[in-house]
Amino acid sequence: MTVTSDKKQLLHLVFGGELENLEEVQFRNLNELDIVGMYPDYASALTAWKSKAQQTVDNAHMRYFIVHLHRLLDPQDKASS
Repeated sequence: MTVTSDKKQLLHLVFGGELENLEEVQFRNLNELDIVGMYPDYASALTAWKSKAQQTVDNAHMRYFIVHLHRLLDPQDKASS
């Protein structure tokens, strides 16, 4: 059974990895990227991002990001979060 919602789905990806240096986004090892997950809205993605960022706070080179996939899938939808 499929659940439908009237709310527009705005996909977000949360991922992270260890950076080469703190000046740019260049990962040390792409094979070790941590794909946290896909989320239907920014609020859910932010919750996941905060959790992972807090878990890795002791590693200054570890960074997590939120990618607004809905903006890549529909470039005309830049106004949505």
